[in-house]
Amino acid sequence: MPEVNGHAPGWPSFAELATPDVKASVGFYRSLFGWYAYTIAVADLGDYEVFSIGDVQGPEVAGMQTLADDAQRPSWACYFRTDDVQGTVDLIKAEGGHELVPPLDVSDLGQMALCADSQGGEFALWRPGNMTGAGVVDEPWAMCWVELACRDVEEARRFYGRVFGWKPLDRDYHDSVYTDFTLGDWPVAGMVQMDERWPASYPAHWIPYFWVEDCDVSAGRAVELGGKIRIPPTDIQPGRYAMLTDPTGARLGIITPTPGLRPPRPGV
Repeated sequence: MPEVNGHAPGWPSFAELATPDVKASVGFYRSLFGWYAYTIAVADLGDYEVFSIGDVQGPEVAGMQTLADDAQRPSWACYFRTDDVQGTVDLIKAEGGHELVPPLDVSDLGQMALCADSQGGEFALWRPGNMTGAGVVDEPWAMCWVELACRDVEEARRFYGRVFGWKPLDRDYHDSVYTDFTLGDWPVAGMVQMDERWPASYPAHWIPYFWVEDCDVSAGRAVELGGKIRIPPTDIQPGRYAMLTDPTGARLGIITPTPGLRPPRPGV
């Protein structure tokens, strides 16, 4: 597996689940992806769940915490690497975004902040300390893509271009346009437009995609475990994908990538 020892600034570096039911979520993702789960104590923040591949010594693939407020929506948060959390937060606010959780030292693991873009899409920032982020990417059972769904794609292009230096690259996607955000020659994230098929009250949001060996089998297994299929397994150029919600309602994507289509991310 391509284990990594770091992530470049502007790249997705980690995914974190906020759940109202830690036990149910651990059971679902362990059964669906074969992840191992263990608990670490973080000073001033309490217990934190870490998902890894293999065992406690295996590379970290994602994290999980309990929802702070029952009124919040269960969700996956996508973290993006930065060398300067406070400076990036200041830029986010200058470009019309919002600071939701100010820069916070997470013990000796690193520093984070939770933000929202100019359309309300929430995402997080991470400056690594002893934890670089995901220890494995772009392999079965690991995160391999992140995607923004929003209504105003032109505004998202402007916002993320200013904040992370991303450049948009549009391509045909069925009867609409899909945007790849790139850094240099490398695709780092995607974007779809939310249309009339989305409930009017549903906010802009980021979701992670996890690599699975057989999209159809994994989608069926998710339903057996109490999840729901929102978009059934579908063939697209990058592979065969499905959109799911887990038993608590958190959205995520799964994909079996087309072999050799996406170049490996550059080493850091």
